Amino acid sequence: MAEGIVSYLYGQMKLLKELCQAPGIPGREQSVIDIMTRELKKTADSVLVDSFGNVLGFKKSNKKNAPKIMIAGHMDEIGFVVSHINEKGFVYFSGRGGHIPKNICAQRVNIYGKKTLSGVIESASKIGQQSTRNELPSITDMYVDTGYTKKELEKLIEVGDPIVMDGPFVEQGQTMMSKAFDNRVGCYIVLEVMKNLKGKKLACDVYALGSAQEEVGVRGAKGAAKSVNPDIGIALDITAAFDTPGVAPQNQVTRLGEGVAIKINDMGAISNHGIVKHFRALAKKHKISHQNEILPFGGTDAMGMQLFGSGAVGCLSIPTRNAHSANEMINKNDLKASIDLLTKFLETAHLVKLEF
Repeated sequence: MAEGIVSYLYGQMKLLKELCQAPGIPGREQSVIDIMTRELKKTADSVLVDSFGNVLGFKKSNKKNAPKIMIAGHMDEIGFVVSHINEKGFVYFSGRGGHIPKNICAQRVNIYGKKTLSGVIESASKIGQQSTRNELPSITDMYVDTGYTKKELEKLIEVGDPIVMDGPFVEQGQTMMSKAFDNRVGCYIVLEVMKNLKGKKLACDVYALGSAQEEVGVRGAKGAAKSVNPDIGIALDITAAFDTPGVAPQNQVTRLGEGVAIKINDMGAISNHGIVKHFRALAKKHKISHQNEILPFGGTDAMGMQLFGSGAVGCLSIPTRNAHSANEMINKNDLKASIDLLTKFLETAHLVKLEF
């Protein structure tokens, strides 16, 4: 076991659970901002929250003109906001982030207003018709049923209040299930790596970022990268694990339990080949389980850092089943491998040779 890796492998992961269960849709990340700020103050030399809602912890190198390395996990999760309450008390909503209709219908949610309300998402059309009951409804046909009347609801919630999927945190063997592993697991990795680096002298400056509004256009990472202009940016995020029945091996992207995924590219960014090689060499040297990742869709904070920073980026991903649902699933061994590998990377980041 790598030095400095702490007890997150065993028992209930209290910090990860706290992060995942906190509500934080794009633009309403305050609960997660508070956690990230609290934890980074324990390990960083300084912490600031900018006017966009990004949390940035800074750990200074003991070297002059040290390279600047930004590690980023986005704080927001996909969700909704209240858009209308009809005369019968049913709550219509507008989405924030990329939703998959089959993952939403009949799911329980929480509405965060003056009081936190529970409700269930259902379809507003054709629900009782035998001929159409198996059709997949569109998000625009869906509503939240809380059981309250319109008059009761208007005392408790209003248009713009956030709605968050209600997915409990469950540990089961080597796997964990929860809402919002996308991307509280990235935030957790950032925090755990900063713990591992506490008291260590590094040859690089580390900027630990909890970014805002990634799910609606990688907005926070763009602003943070423009401000810091890191020499290297590393995103921490989930990726698809399509290692499930009916998916051909060449289409599985990653597999649960086979290690941290070293991203080669997705639709948003291409990792610098020198960074990929450095990750691979460290993983091999320290016997850290890893796999290669080419994701044929999507993107991460690496895109924002590549566009608004110096351009050299990489990404470590956690293989995840059921992404963008209330029941995302990850593996503890993959999580451990990601923290191990990123820790080793930051200890040696000054040695990275960029390749083009």
